Amino acid sequence: MTKEKLKELLNKMSLTDKIYQLIQIASNFYTEDGMKLTGPIEELGINEEILWNSGSVINAKGAKSVKEIQDKYLSKNKHKIPLLFMADVINGYKTIFPIPIAQGCSFDEKAVYDIAKASAKEATTSGCHVTFSPMVDLCRDSRWGRVMESAGGEDPYLGSIMAKATVEGYQGNNIKDKNSIASCVKHFAAYGAGVAGREYNSVDMSRRELFQNYLPPYKAAIDAKASMMMTSFNIIDGIPATANTWLMKDLLRNKWKFDGVLISDYSAIKEIFVHGNAKDEKEAAKKALNATCDIDMMTNLYTNNLYSLVKEGSIKESQVDDAVMRILTLKNDLGLFENPYKDASEIEEQLNHLSKENLELSKEASGKTFVLLKNNNILPLDKNKKIALIGPHVNNKNIVGNWSIFADKNSVKSLKEAFLENYNEEYLKIFEGCNMLASFEYDPIFTSIGQSPLIIDNEELVNELLIKEACEGAMDADVIVLAIGEHQRQTGEACSRTNLEIPYYQQKLLIALKALNKPIVTLLYNGRPLAIKDVLDSSDAVLEVWYPGTNGNSAVVDTLFGKINPSGKLNMSFPYNAGQCPIYYNHYQTGRPHIKDERYVSRYIDAPTNPLLPFGFGLSYSNFIYNSIKLDNNILTKNNKLNVTVSITNDSKYNGYEVVQLYIQDVYGSIVRPVKELKGFKKVFFNANETKEVSFILNTKMLEFYDNNCKKIIENGLFKVYIGTNSRDVLETEFEVIYLNNKN
Repeated sequence: MTKEKLKELLNKMSLTDKIYQLIQIASNFYTEDGMKLTGPIEELGINEEILWNSGSVINAKGAKSVKEIQDKYLSKNKHKIPLLFMADVINGYKTIFPIPIAQGCSFDEKAVYDIAKASAKEATTSGCHVTFSPMVDLCRDSRWGRVMESAGGEDPYLGSIMAKATVEGYQGNNIKDKNSIASCVKHFAAYGAGVAGREYNSVDMSRRELFQNYLPPYKAAIDAKASMMMTSFNIIDGIPATANTWLMKDLLRNKWKFDGVLISDYSAIKEIFVHGNAKDEKEAAKKALNATCDIDMMTNLYTNNLYSLVKEGSIKESQVDDAVMRILTLKNDLGLFENPYKDASEIEEQLNHLSKENLELSKEASGKTFVLLKNNNILPLDKNKKIALIGPHVNNKNIVGNWSIFADKNSVKSLKEAFLENYNEEYLKIFEGCNMLASFEYDPIFTSIGQSPLIIDNEELVNELLIKEACEGAMDADVIVLAIGEHQRQTGEACSRTNLEIPYYQQKLLIALKALNKPIVTLLYNGRPLAIKDVLDSSDAVLEVWYPGTNGNSAVVDTLFGKINPSGKLNMSFPYNAGQCPIYYNHYQTGRPHIKDERYVSRYIDAPTNPLLPFGFGLSYSNFIYNSIKLDNNILTKNNKLNVTVSITNDSKYNGYEVVQLYIQDVYGSIVRPVKELKGFKKVFFNANETKEVSFILNTKMLEFYDNNCKKIIENGLFKVYIGTNSRDVLETEFEVIYLNNKN
């Protein structure tokens, strides 16, 4: 449909018709039970007229359901405007891939692109038009449960790379193309900076900090032509993001030229009133529309208030028109006016869901995301050794992340099943070690949301017996493989934690096994950085596998036995304890930096200042030695570039990949700069005993930063360049910048 035809359609619509296009409701409202207009649908004030004229729905399940809803909707909709179907497709649809925080640890944008592309193909065959992904919030505090959704972790550069790759993987060359899906980036903006790591909490930061560190991944996603943006729940400069005209209108729309659809997060428009930024719900609706928020997700504030606001002159009908036009344009860009089903097909679902190709990709991608945290020459394992496989994650299939709402649990391969496919059963003993319910300890919220009971009958006795059984069974084993970590429901939205340690009974299990004086290989299944010093101390090897997805455990076993050489690197620092949070590598220097044995410096008296494991950390079965670093010139101007080279040797018998990381420090400036910032990385393959030179190009664009007026500048001065295997272990050299006019 041409733009002129869209305008003709808009002009035919009444004000009420237009307002309905701005409403998003749940797909279950269109089922037989939902159409009885009871329960949640009644609370929202949804009547038959609204039901058959609303603009979009969320989380419909399956091509058949989507087609049935769309058919009935179009038979009743007066203007025959198709519904827009959106869904939470975060790390896969039916085939589940590693959670986003794990994907970022691959430092492999091609792998992230492939995951998004495969996810889009499965989702679109089930009738999905828009995915609420990627989440590109900068995450520096692992107490926040939603760090699991951020591929960029604590770094804006990595976050920008991963945001671009994900959007392009979902959308392809054109969202109208077969198996392409529109990407909705979230949460705009700075949602990851909630005070104390608490979900839905306030955010308080300078505008310069916002521009410097938090906004770049959103901008990268927009530059990749993301179709939609979702508002965040938090405040920015004391104003809820959904009502923040500076953030949404001045910055997003006018400065960044984003002309896509802006949608509130779930009930965020109503929360403008709850925040205390509006005297009533009517004013909240007005503020959201003034901030150019197009879609009201799951509240009745637009339906109840926009009509009267227009009629009384508090808002202009042209504002409603603009919002509707953006929604109609997205529907048109997706080709829904010609084909309201787009790619929905029960036949295609059968062919694409959990296909051999996607299951192989799930395994391959998972293998790139594992991070080897410790290895005392125990890995890779010898298949001729007797193994005791122990832990609550041995039989657990809930390893897909808690946003995998379309996943088929039965299709997930457990660790036990993956072992039995690859290892002689007569050499393997399997024990639970402790009940998985122990992971719910100190978290009574799970009982109130319908999960398993917090306390099982005779919990202490049951777990003591399980621990005893595991220890007795491991007596004649040559090595113990221990699978521990968080319960899947302990991480994700609404899962902020103040205790980042391994659950109590899992700790007891590890201590008991350690007393056997046998080698222990610990596998960590979790969705956030944990406080694991005791785990590291008690284990001979530790492999972080996150929530690896449908076929991820196959990759776990292949890694344990050396078919896969781990190459992942941490995208978030691991703290010693929760009291260090937020903690991140690219911090600012204080006037009294930590100096050993000095008292009156910036430090803790009961914990180290630095993290347990730094950003970029990750071991390999290969032993990479960084030999020397050199620059071809030590003066950088706006008219030249520098070449910095490092020599690296793989001093081992194992072929493997190394993520070579480039950091830069602006030593002094008009604005205090971080101690170092990631500015580039390369994932390089080395044969056994091979030496290579790896080079990076330095240019002045990499040295830009924001001044106190939020303007990008480059300054003359001394800079250090670091190259290394992580943000801590680096080689360094320095150069001088002579940039004459200091203007961008």
